[in-house]
Amino acid sequence: MITIGVLGEDDRAAWEVLARGYKEFYGTPTTDEQYETTWRQLMAGTEFHALGARLNGDLVGITHYFFHPFIWYGQACYLQDLFTAEAARGQGAARALIEAVAAEAREKNATRLYWMTKEDNARARLLYDKLASFGGFIRYDYSL
Repeated sequence: MITIGVLGEDDRAAWEVLARGYKEFYGTPTTDEQYETTWRQLMAGTEFHALGARLNGDLVGITHYFFHPFIWYGQACYLQDLFTAEAARGQGAARALIEAVAAEAREKNATRLYWMTKEDNARARLLYDKLASFGGFIRYDYSL
């Protein structure tokens, strides 16, 4: 059975394994210092938030999210990162993490919960298409 909860200091090593898997999947090089900074920000819980999915007590999935002003409609919740261990896929961890973030977004009266994924992330999109609607937007990145 999948359980969802806030990450704690004892989750640091397992979180990093999953975070590295996420960053590798998206091909975004990340330094050890950046993992440490991100972990500290998540543990502070002031701006960025994290939840973990556990299967039989083991951390098998993570999500990172934050709230921000949404000019026309109050506040939005952006689910920035979502990753589950390969061995745990198809067992409900990702769905449970999304639903937990959605519950918190509702609690905070957010008017939108949204996320992005790569167009070719077919496995994840099977789930996303069941839970949410694709609005047709394409993201562009302007290099700074």
